[in-house]
Amino acid sequence: MMKANEAGVAGDRRRTPVVDVQNLCKDFVNVAGVRVNALRDVSMRVGAGEFVCILGRSGSGKTSLLHVLGTIAGASSGTVRLFGEDVSGLTDDRLSAIRSWSIGFVFQSFCLIEGMSAIDNVASALVYRGWGARQRLRLAESELERVGLGDRAMHLPAELSGGERQRVAIARAIVGDRRLLIVDEPTGNLDTKSATHIWKILRDIADHEVAVVVASHDPASADVSDRHIRLVDGATADG
Repeated sequence: MMKANEAGVAGDRRRTPVVDVQNLCKDFVNVAGVRVNALRDVSMRVGAGEFVCILGRSGSGKTSLLHVLGTIAGASSGTVRLFGEDVSGLTDDRLSAIRSWSIGFVFQSFCLIEGMSAIDNVASALVYRGWGARQRLRLAESELERVGLGDRAMHLPAELSGGERQRVAIARAIVGDRRLLIVDEPTGNLDTKSATHIWKILRDIADHEVAVVVASHDPASADVSDRHIRLVDGATADG
């Protein structure tokens, strides 16, 4: 189980927001040399056990917001606090430690390693924690059971359906007691039945005190979330 000093996270999980963003702006220069305002004055809070969906059309800023929340990209201005800590002045090593211990990522394209079994894909998320192979595999097996794939642990990604591959990706993202799960369009490549299963799994994860933030075009996402935040041209809108 994660120790607070290993992740550098202090405070009461229930009282301190997992995500606290205030007046966030994110600008970048595109390939044409034009400055783009990807995010404009976005503010949001997400607590432990809360399931929040980010809704919006393509180009509305959903993925940019997820990248900032996951410390993959920095903010141009505003404040981003994760687990009670302002991330703006943290070193690269510190940010890497937070990602390794506390944040899980799930992407539409699965991002599995093709030559590795499902269980090895999940266990690979724990390599940088310094744990032995036996412990990593034990935890990976437990998470595969949790997403209903205990009997598929030794299968390669090519031997799994799209829905099964996404479940492996979710197991990899949550293995090791993560506190924040960031999910980008998890059902975009899936049929309705598989998508429904994915939403149920994400809901269950949130119900176990993990903060879940999902960007999606799928209308079903709003049905399973606690609340949603709509982005229009990089700014929040009433939703």
